[in-house]
Amino acid sequence: EDFLNLIFKAMMKDSLNSSHPVSSAVQSSEQIEEMFDALSYIKGASLLLMLQHYLTKDVFQAGIEVYLHNHKYGSARSDDLWDSMNEITNGTLDVKTLMKTWILHKGFPLVTVVRQGKNISVQQEKFLYHLETENWTSDGSYLWHIPLTYITSSCNFTHCPNAYLLDQKSGM
Repeated sequence: EDFLNLIFKAMMKDSLNSSHPVSSAVQSSEQIEEMFDALSYIKGASLLLMLQHYLTKDVFQAGIEVYLHNHKYGSARSDDLWDSMNEITNGTLDVKTLMKTWILHKGFPLVTVVRQGKNISVQQEKFLYHLETENWTSDGSYLWHIPLTYITSSCNFTHCPNAYLLDQKSGM
């Protein structure tokens, strides 16, 4: 419950246009210090939980083990973690591309789901809690790769989750 409260606080900060991405290029030690705030840690943890849920615990754990093995006693970049996950998924999912849409963009998407009979359509757009006109920048290029999971009447969430990757502005 405490973690969930932290997530909502981080999302509130991240929903402002003055937010920052989890990962970005820095030029000075001051910029490095600015990057290590609650938003980076909580959003980062949330993104790892999202990835673990999408890949399944076993696949995610195997990716972490490959990452730790490949980089023991050395340094690593964020791409190294995604590359380790890609090794485990054997090219069935480009984890690096998926995760870069989350860590290199500030903010998060609002996903709208519309049901028309048996058809479901989904659409994404950047969520902004409060438009700060002095800091406003166009977000038309924002596109997240959003792993969506769902259940149907023929199965429940723990036994046969279905997954859909929304990697466009809208999909069916």
